[in-house]
Amino acid sequence: MSYLQIKNLHARTGDIEILKGVNLEINKGEVHALMGPNGSGKSTLSSVIMGHPDYEVTEGDILLNGESILEMDPDERALAGLFLCFQYPVAIPGVSISNFMKKAVDARHPEGKAPAGPFLKEMRENMEYLDMDKAFANRGLNEGFSGGEKKRMEILQMMMFKPSIAIMDETDSGLDIDALQVVAKGVNKMRGPDLGLLVITHYERILTYINPQFLHILMEGKIVMSGGPELVKTLEEKGYDWVREQIAVTA
Repeated sequence: MSYLQIKNLHARTGDIEILKGVNLEINKGEVHALMGPNGSGKSTLSSVIMGHPDYEVTEGDILLNGESILEMDPDERALAGLFLCFQYPVAIPGVSISNFMKKAVDARHPEGKAPAGPFLKEMRENMEYLDMDKAFANRGLNEGFSGGEKKRMEILQMMMFKPSIAIMDETDSGLDIDALQVVAKGVNKMRGPDLGLLVITHYERILTYINPQFLHILMEGKIVMSGGPELVKTLEEKGYDWVREQIAVTA
């Protein structure tokens, strides 16, 4: 059974239909990439999966471990094992990173509270792994952070929360090569049988560091093509016009 299953998903905001029948399955242990032109619905898909209130699902379903999550609030979806790395993480002044992390980890802990000592040790080790200054733990969440620092913070959260399914919504956007490598390093450390990952991106370069097993192309609200790692190189060489030509041939 697939852990995350998206079935004929249609969604709109206001009177505008954006998703027009998305089908996708992600098993734990798999890394999927999703690409597509601007306005194709990539970020909308991530928002709908997490239950953003601006979007209405009009048809289809989203299943997590075989159970529909459409009636769940975003916090319930997170507790069930979903995680979203935002494209533009917001700052939350007055909420320290260490307190935020501890509250979030406690919420998913089987006993309702994670032991403080092991939690702090793991957080510090992960911050060191991501080349983050340990003093950041006492700062407000993303307060005064650069774009690259915010993205590293998103990966730190993912490493600490240990989700079952993680979605990276253009986390590589705006990163220089050094920051991109650090982000990919954190993602690759988490790869394994307990995590299913969806990487949404405009750029092939992050995929050279993460190496997804599957690539899907989203255009006009639907996944129109899927393939393996070889599709990444083909898309880089031929672009989306080639995809449109292939669709026209098979139509």
